[in-house]
Amino acid sequence: MKRTLAALSLSTAILPAAALAQEQLSVVATTGMIADAARVVGGDLVDVQALMGPGVDPHAYRQTRSDIVATARADVVLWHGLYLEAQMEDFLQELSETNTVVAVAEALDPDTLIGSEDYADQFDPHVWMDPDLWAGVVQQVSVTLSEVHPDAADQFAANASAYADQIAALASYSEQVLMTVPEEARVLVTAHDAFNYFGAAYGFDVVGIQGISTESEAGLQRIGALVDLLVERDIGAVFVESSVSDRNIRALIEGAAAQGHEVIIGGELFSDAMGPDGSYEGTWIGMIDHNVTTIARALGGEVPEAGMQGALALN
Repeated sequence: MKRTLAALSLSTAILPAAALAQEQLSVVATTGMIADAARVVGGDLVDVQALMGPGVDPHAYRQTRSDIVATARADVVLWHGLYLEAQMEDFLQELSETNTVVAVAEALDPDTLIGSEDYADQFDPHVWMDPDLWAGVVQQVSVTLSEVHPDAADQFAANASAYADQIAALASYSEQVLMTVPEEARVLVTAHDAFNYFGAAYGFDVVGIQGISTESEAGLQRIGALVDLLVERDIGAVFVESSVSDRNIRALIEGAAAQGHEVIIGGELFSDAMGPDGSYEGTWIGMIDHNVTTIARALGGEVPEAGMQGALALN
């Protein structure tokens, strides 16, 4: 049953944001990636809460009662949009009628987006996999915070500009190390189609067992076709994802083995959620650094042992 704001009892005692005496802007973000952007851009002027933590799948996430309270009390709510938080859309759109609620990824130029094969008239939402696109989302975060707190607009803009430089450095690193992967090995097989923007940016063929949404099912015929692909193209590594079951990936490995072809798990990638809270991989830059470094190493590229900044956790 869908929860709506009207379903909340008076005992919840939700106060409007203006009635809460706070020195910082109260920001609620749906995903960890958006929360990270808000913290970087907002700095000490914001207090940010992420609804979805490490390992949480945003495609299937439904708001809890505590989420409803937190978002209703926040000065600003930042969500991704592009049908990523499909189960929360009705709630967030209803909340936007009375509160500042912004779908930050929907500010991107539609011409830069990839169409969804799962849903008509929708786009692939996984834009954080391309640093150039994510820079546009970060800019929208800055614009939104400035509109809510105009006195701090210059500070938000300065923080966003400095962060844009870091994003550009990450994009450059990613291109350099991924180019060292042999061309014939530039095939990325993952649990679901979260890496299409990555593939478009860096020239990789991307194959997801499930579609763009983890809610789609991978049938036996699909698994069989992908096993044949692994064998025919001599693909030696596939990747699991931190927020998606590894069941289908292991089925691929077993199917390839039955045909005499060895395939290993090249590593765990962060797809729809970042790494552990408080870790380097728990930031968007650390998340992408981890993915790029893991993919390049597993597929035969030359990469620094601990990634771009030497900060990756060594396994």
